[in-house]
Amino acid sequence: MKTIIAPVDFSDASANAVLFAAELSKRASAHLIIVHVMGESEGVTEAKNKLKNIESDLKKSFGSGLKCQSSVLRGDLVDALKETIAFQQPDLIVMGTKGASGLKRILIGSNTVDVISKTKVAVLVIPEEARFEHFNRKGKNRIVFATDLDAVENEKALELLREIALLIVEPLVKVLSVRPEGSNIDYLKRMERKALLSLFNPEIPSENATVFSHNVMSGINYYLSSHPDTGLIAMIARDSGQLIQKHYTREMASHTHLPLLVLHDDKK
Repeated sequence: MKTIIAPVDFSDASANAVLFAAELSKRASAHLIIVHVMGESEGVTEAKNKLKNIESDLKKSFGSGLKCQSSVLRGDLVDALKETIAFQQPDLIVMGTKGASGLKRILIGSNTVDVISKTKVAVLVIPEEARFEHFNRKGKNRIVFATDLDAVENEKALELLREIALLIVEPLVKVLSVRPEGSNIDYLKRMERKALLSLFNPEIPSENATVFSHNVMSGINYYLSSHPDTGLIAMIARDSGQLIQKHYTREMASHTHLPLLVLHDDKK
């Protein structure tokens, strides 16, 4: 992981996400780029000053060794990010989100969800209430990789998940699949599960887990509620597949209270 982009809108949610991005950048020796897309009523000087203050605060907190820069962008958030992505070629985007529920969530939508849907870069979604310090203790070291067990073509996506897992203190990976009661998985899915587990072993302990449910999101949420030591959820966003499709990752990103890593199966 060489480059991380952290979009900010100067809200508490984005400020919290920047702390995650800075900690990850420091641990991975990656370059952190903080970007702000200006609104119509904002002034350039004001935005630049706010970004410089963020940089200064981060270097005080994380040390002068943190490789960090900031940039002011104009226009639509997704379009501006796409231009930055094309130039910087980031490995990861870290974005904050403030949870909404019910009709409000459906109507308002989310900038974070738009970025997941319209770019091909992995996105780490950070809810406002999440804290990176949880990764520094054993009580939040479970990583749940929710998957439909279809083959993942983009090997870089899985490599990124493994790299992030190695940044967590004593990580434990659970490869979680949800399927209807009484159903079985075929040979190809069993082989894919075996391959996923071998990706992490022996450096990272990993095991498979199964929840029986006719509703994917209900199954995932049941597992998460049963395992409070979970510190990170990971999912693959793809257009096809029997279970974990893009709309599930969008739904999870809209209301999760845990950090969510959304990976893309499409090769860049």
